Amino acid sequence: MTDDVRNIVLGVIAAGISAALGWIARTHLWRRRLRRKQAFFGLPGNSECLLVVNRDAAGEGSVHRHDVFALLELSALIKDCSAHAQILSHDIAQQGIGERTEFCVGGPVSNRRMAAHLHSLLPGVRINTDPEPGPDRNAFQIGSERYRVEKGVSEYVLLARLSTGQEARPVFLFCGQQAITNQAASRYLARNHERLARKHGNNTFCLLLKVVNSQAYGPDVVELVADVTRAAQAPVPAPRVSHRAGS
Repeated sequence: MTDDVRNIVLGVIAAGISAALGWIARTHLWRRRLRRKQAFFGLPGNSECLLVVNRDAAGEGSVHRHDVFALLELSALIKDCSAHAQILSHDIAQQGIGERTEFCVGGPVSNRRMAAHLHSLLPGVRINTDPEPGPDRNAFQIGSERYRVEKGVSEYVLLARLSTGQEARPVFLFCGQQAITNQAASRYLARNHERLARKHGNNTFCLLLKVVNSQAYGPDVVELVADVTRAAQAPVPAPRVSHRAGS
């Protein structure tokens, strides 16, 4: 074997070893990222989860198109985790918390299960469900702060990851003042889940997001207003009862 042939053979072998090591390293990193993603969403491979969807108030038995888009965003995340989803309407979803990962979409008016989750897990959140028009319709009350809707201009949505125990599967809430904000929250989660996992780990959190100028930008421009976990989990203080002398 001549020196030139030997050098070519050695070069091919070195290139093959480098390619194999690179493939092994990329595969290791990919698997580690996948495990972190699965842990954050509570979705190990081949597991099952629930997508609980609300009903559009404007149509009997229908789902608002922005909520459909939100389901599509979440379905892609679930597929990436090699898990499977079951879609259920809010009025027939009957299971405990923590048995399977749950993604619950919609406000408490159109989603009974969302109303139950807010009552049980986020007692510090109050949402004005008065059907009559007014400045406080659909407004959020979180602790002492109130967040009103300016339709198409400034709208709010709660994005929460809630867990009831170390081994329990999480519940994700997408509770918005308008349907488009539910889609915005699901898109925000899809884009930022790695950052959220680094910051919060697999713990409970509740974020208040603001969707800016949705009439021009749709669900794409989203601002993080605040982490409201502590205020949302704190029970609302009971109103004081005054006692007059002689009563």
